[in-house]
Amino acid sequence: MRANQIFSEMKDETAAGVFQFLRDEQRPVYGAALSSLAANRKLRPVFVQKKPVPQQISWLVKNIRMKSSAEVAENVLQLWLLKGNSKMLIAFLDGLEISHDGEGAADELPEEIDAAKLKTVVDQLLKDYDSDVVKIYLHTFQMQRAGGWQAIEDLIEENPDLQYKSVAQEAS
Repeated sequence: MRANQIFSEMKDETAAGVFQFLRDEQRPVYGAALSSLAANRKLRPVFVQKKPVPQQISWLVKNIRMKSSAEVAENVLQLWLLKGNSKMLIAFLDGLEISHDGEGAADELPEEIDAAKLKTVVDQLLKDYDSDVVKIYLHTFQMQRAGGWQAIEDLIEENPDLQYKSVAQEAS
C-alpha cells in the first residue's frame, strides 16, 4: 500500500489532523508539503496559501490522496509519526527490540519480526493509543522495506481493525 492510499483510506478528521499538527508544530514541513502538492497540480503555492487555514487543509487532504502525491504523502506520514507520535513509535520499537535513536527512528531494520512479540506489542499499542494512528503506523512501517515483513502482513490480515477497506477488498 502506498502512502497516498493510506491517506485515501484514513478518516477525513485524521488526515486533517495530520496537516493541522504540521501547520502548528512543524511549519517548514507544512510549507514544503503545500509547495510540493501545489507543484503537482501546476499551481503556485500562493494560490493555496491565500485560502483560509481550514480550506488550505481541506485542499491538502484532497490532493495528497492522489496517486501523483505518493512520495509527498510518505514524507508527510513519516514526519507526522516521528514528530507527533514518537512515544508510540518508541514503544513499538522497544517492544520488538529494534534499536532506535530514542525518538522513534530505527537505526537498522531487522530481516524478520517475531510474530508473537509483534502481536503483544500491537495489542498494547491498541490499548494505549488511537487505533487509527496505530493502523497508519503499521502500514507506514511496512513501506520501510521492500515487501514489508510477513509477520506484520499476517497480523494486519488477521485483525480487521488494522485493515483498510480497499486492501481488504483486493484480498477477497
